[in-house]
Amino acid sequence: QVQLVESGGGLVQAGGSLRLSCAASGRTSRSYTMGWFRQAPGKEREFVAAISGNGDFTYYQDSVKGRFTISRDNPKYTVYLQMNSLEPEDTAVYYCAASALYLGRAYVNYDYWGQGTQVTVSS
Repeated sequence: QVQLVESGGGLVQAGGSLRLSCAASGRTSRSYTMGWFRQAPGKEREFVAAISGNGDFTYYQDSVKGRFTISRDNPKYTVYLQMNSLEPEDTAVYYCAASALYLGRAYVNYDYWGQGTQVTVSS
């Protein structure tokens, strides 16, 4: 089993920045794809960003390209999401996810999930 714990959420004004962290433990592997997803009230969970096990490949939702950066520190089993130029539309619960075999945007293909961290962007 793999445990994922997110941190770094909070309340920020529009235009501000936050950095989310996701620490993995348990039967995890540095080869796992790591992803970030988010879910706003009344909306479906949506893909934000993903990074391959070695960090060579990254993918982003179009609306966050140029503002968000996903990275990972494999020796620490930690993945980050640096969020800049935040907008009220970014308000959501952000979830970290891990996949042993899949690299992509479909949340149904991720095997493990964290509990989420709330990000609120005020206008």
